[in-house]
Amino acid sequence: MSENEKIRTPVTIYGQHYIITGTETSAHVKKVAKMVDEKMHEIRSGNPNLDTSKLAVLTAVNAVHDYIKLHERFEHLEKELERLKE
Repeated sequence: MSENEKIRTPVTIYGQHYIITGTETSAHVKKVAKMVDEKMHEIRSGNPNLDTSKLAVLTAVNAVHDYIKLHERFEHLEKELERLKE
């Protein structure tokens, strides 16, 4: 399989079935889908009256928040590594 070849991976997120198409492995896509599904269930358990659209937005906000925090930490560690190399 070439690196530009698309892989179609069936997943279920919050009871809905999707076919995710991309260049990542099926294992990676399934891991991402599982994490999204778990986060949606976690948020829903604390907010049982949320409709699915709001639940999806809150899940996305949580995911981007986590990404930004990790990215900031990564940048900090890169700077620290460069400082230690000097």
